[in-house]
Amino acid sequence: MPWQSDVPHLGRRLSRWLALQTMLGLGLVCVAVYVVIALALALRQQEVLDHKQQAVQHLLAEGRAVHGAPELAHMLDDFLTGHDELSLRILDAQGSPVYEHPRHGAGGDGRPLHRRFAVRLPGSGQPVQADLQLDRSDDDALLRHLAWTLGLAAVIGTLLVSLAGIWLVHRGLAPLHSLVEQTRRLSAQDLQRRLDDSGQPQELRPLIAQFNALLERLSVAYRQMEAFNTDVAHELNTPLTTLISSCELALRKPRGEAELREVLSSNLEDLQRMAGIVGDMLFLSQADRGQGARLSAVASLAALAHEVIEFHEAALQEAGVQVIVRGDVPAQVDARLLRRALSNLLGNATRYAAPGSTIAVQISHHPCARHEGAGDVELAVINQGPPIPAEHLPRLFDRFYRGDAARSQADRNHGLGLAIVAAIARLHGGRTFAESAGGRTRIGLLLPLPGAIPATS
Repeated sequence: MPWQSDVPHLGRRLSRWLALQTMLGLGLVCVAVYVVIALALALRQQEVLDHKQQAVQHLLAEGRAVHGAPELAHMLDDFLTGHDELSLRILDAQGSPVYEHPRHGAGGDGRPLHRRFAVRLPGSGQPVQADLQLDRSDDDALLRHLAWTLGLAAVIGTLLVSLAGIWLVHRGLAPLHSLVEQTRRLSAQDLQRRLDDSGQPQELRPLIAQFNALLERLSVAYRQMEAFNTDVAHELNTPLTTLISSCELALRKPRGEAELREVLSSNLEDLQRMAGIVGDMLFLSQADRGQGARLSAVASLAALAHEVIEFHEAALQEAGVQVIVRGDVPAQVDARLLRRALSNLLGNATRYAAPGSTIAVQISHHPCARHEGAGDVELAVINQGPPIPAEHLPRLFDRFYRGDAARSQADRNHGLGLAIVAAIARLHGGRTFAESAGGRTRIGLLLPLPGAIPATS
């Protein structure tokens, strides 16, 4: 695709960087070798000149048997025999050559290294100037050959290492190609398939584990969505069928005003129930999109609980139960959402509480040991009644979930009440809990409140 031309290719980029690194590395090594050898040769040349200078000075100082220029030339020629790279010239005070020994096979194009020093000729008390030269042609030729050898070694080495690097990069990226093939085979029709990390390098296994965990969460979410769609269809199908049937019956024959009012009243109840389902679904959708709670100071959560109890007074009397409130805490909460959560918890407890029992709304503060005045606020609704089986407790806060397969009281309870409680807890940054044992059921929410302080008595 055209847009992919700007996307960097990982294999090519790694190969280019490896080739560049190899070229720089080998180049630096070759330069270092050349410089070290050149310095070593220069040092050796200086040492040779130092040694020969001392030898010439010592030879002339000890040459007492030399009484003329022929004997001096013979002595120095014997000394320089076998040292073709050396040449010596001795000049008198007037600059005329007293002795001159050029390099055998003259004509070298090397740059000679000079060493000028003063000497005393045998039988003469006056110092004269000596010029000792070292021809560096052989060493320069050696350095040129070394430079060419190192340069070719760097180029050939870079090419070989680059080709090997391209092959190694391609082989090293093979697990990624395998993962690409595995992910290509994933689809919504096979949500149980997971990526296989066998044979994958250790560096990729955490990524594969996280990806598989994501697939698991997506699978759960997909199953929940399918179940949610089924439950929505079930919940809306019953009232819609009832409405259609009642309307068809009402239209089949003429009816009086009283009969029509009765039909419309029944239809209105079903429409209100459908509106409640739709409203709860809209609230849960907004909560899932991250709509946060609007926190404000509530001086007394107990007073807020009493407001909710007063709203449920008729249902409580019909069920034959009483409600008490234990504890109190001031807090920063969204009062409107918290009333709704307590209302759902209280309505749920009222439906399943044993007649004549007492429902308790318990409000408590769990202080934080590290921050004074901070902690968690727990709001729990406790009722006496049939225990909830342990396998149902983790799913109580799922949407449209009911512990009884017969969907009891479906006309008044559509299975979203506790799901809304869980959503309100999440909007406050908290969580829900459910416990049931020994005929006592305790369901509520725990809210982290940085400013929560226990009320003083």
